[in-house]
Amino acid sequence: MPRGSKTKYTAEQKRKAEHIEDSYESKGVSKGEAEARAWATVNKQSGGGEKSGGSGQKKPASAKSEDRKESSRRAVASREGHSRNSRASRDTQTVDSLRKEARAKNISGRSTMRKQELIEALRKAS
Repeated sequence: MPRGSKTKYTAEQKRKAEHIEDSYESKGVSKGEAEARAWATVNKQSGGGEKSGGSGQKKPASAKSEDRKESSRRAVASREGHSRNSRASRDTQTVDSLRKEARAKNISGRSTMRKQELIEALRKAS
C-alpha cells in the first residue's frame, strides 16, 4: 500500500492514478499492488504532487525547442573554433541579427540584402 498523503496531487493526477489502478485490477493485479503501481506511474510521469516555490511559469515547448536549436548552433560554431561574438560566427547568425549589425554600422541597402550579401558587407565594413 502506498504511503503518504495524496493532498498535494492535482485532480488530474488523482484521476490518472485511478484510471491506471483500474487498468491493473482488470488485469488481475491485487488492489494494493495496483494502487502502488498507479501512484508510482503518476510520480514517474509528473514528478509527484504539487511543489511549493518557483514562479509557476514554464516555457512553452516551442520556446524550449528554439533554445535547444540555438544552443546547438552555438556548439557547432564553438567546435569549429569560433567564439560566440566572433566575426566568423556570422554564418550562424540570423538575417535579422545581421541586419541589426549592419544598421549599427550604417551600411546602406541592408534591408534588401540577402544573408550572404549582408555577411560580405559586414566583412568589408570591419
